[in-house]
Amino acid sequence: MLEAVGEVFPDAKYQRCTVHFYRNVFSVVPKSKVKIVAKMLKAIHAQESKKAAREKAKAVVAQLREMKLKEAARKVEDGIEETLTYCDFPSEHWTRIRTNNVIERLNREIRRRTRVVGTFPDGNSALMLVCARLRHVAGTQWGNKKYMNMKHLEAALEDVSIAG
Repeated sequence: MLEAVGEVFPDAKYQRCTVHFYRNVFSVVPKSKVKIVAKMLKAIHAQESKKAAREKAKAVVAQLREMKLKEAARKVEDGIEETLTYCDFPSEHWTRIRTNNVIERLNREIRRRTRVVGTFPDGNSALMLVCARLRHVAGTQWGNKKYMNMKHLEAALEDVSIAG
């Protein structure tokens, strides 16, 4: 999927969900050390700049190696850069774009609705149900609530165009 996105949208930036990244790291950490490692990972993403986050990630990798968690250190080292893409955007948007919780919530809602039906007579009827649900969500929840203030992004784009 990532290759397809890169092919269709060559200038798009990829942001890996930090929660899923954490879960991947936790999969190779003993249960007794998960809380400590979680604090270490959260400290990386609590930094105020991408540069500081990278430096913190290097320190965390070293600390994980000291704790004899080489596989976790490798996962952090290999995947941390994908989780820091949000730092290229205005800081006001960081909490919104670090994870894909919104998409997952919407997928859960669609799954909940389609499970009630069980078996669809054809693919078109399933598509109609999903589209109806998406229209409802867009008309109520998303239509009434602003998810991100785009003025911050517009200001950042103006700053880039002036500097470039």
